[in-house]
Amino acid sequence: MIEFRNVSFAFDDKKVLSDISFVIPSGEPRVIMGHSGSGKSTILRLILGLYKPQGGDIFINGSNICDLKDRELNDIRKRIGMVFQDGALFDSMTVGENVGYYLLEHTKMTLDDVDAKVREMLGFVGMDEEYVDRLPDELSGGMQRRVAIGRALLSTDPNIMLYDEPTTGLDPQMTTNVINLINRLREVKKVTSIVVTHQIADAFEVANQFIMIDKGNVVFDGNVKQLKESDDPTVVQFLEPFRESIANVHKIDFI
Repeated sequence: MIEFRNVSFAFDDKKVLSDISFVIPSGEPRVIMGHSGSGKSTILRLILGLYKPQGGDIFINGSNICDLKDRELNDIRKRIGMVFQDGALFDSMTVGENVGYYLLEHTKMTLDDVDAKVREMLGFVGMDEEYVDRLPDELSGGMQRRVAIGRALLSTDPNIMLYDEPTTGLDPQMTTNVINLINRLREVKKVTSIVVTHQIADAFEVANQFIMIDKGNVVFDGNVKQLKESDDPTVVQFLEPFRESIANVHKIDFI
């Protein structure tokens, strides 16, 4: 479970989040949406403990991470996976080395055992073993995102996965592949998925619960039905270009 309780955050004198609160139950997928610069990605970094809020509390699985020391915070981070928009892979390392990086650097596993784990993980994220020796710049954007997901899974064995614009810049087929992988992780590994995106059609494919941020404030927190029926001016304005897509969404109960 993740809870933000009256959280405020600012860079120097620039306020990013203003007294926001929300709860994400364990195992639930959630989409965070909003305009660029609204504070969406900052929320992910606060969950990871990369930033500390100037006010309020953040609870991860019952622990207030704002009060934790670095060692205790690292224990929390070990169960959180993060996939950045650009994948954030090491350019000079092969796919196999990227996926197995944590095991190579932080465990005493043999190279053969690490290699076996890497190949197993590549299979899980839908990539053939032929990719293990390729460099990231030889892969498409969608393939790089899948490698990043595989690395996160093998590094942390997460019960929470954070995705920052995971489908931005991908072609339709790769977008479908990444969305299917996000949903498969939720179904098979029971992870809590939090997806930051401005791709509304993709948002409907990964969750039925949405949080909308505008100018650092939570302006919506609810399901598809409530989103479709909202008369909040900020919500209406943001969704206006996507009204046809929203009207075609029939799946209200997300399992």
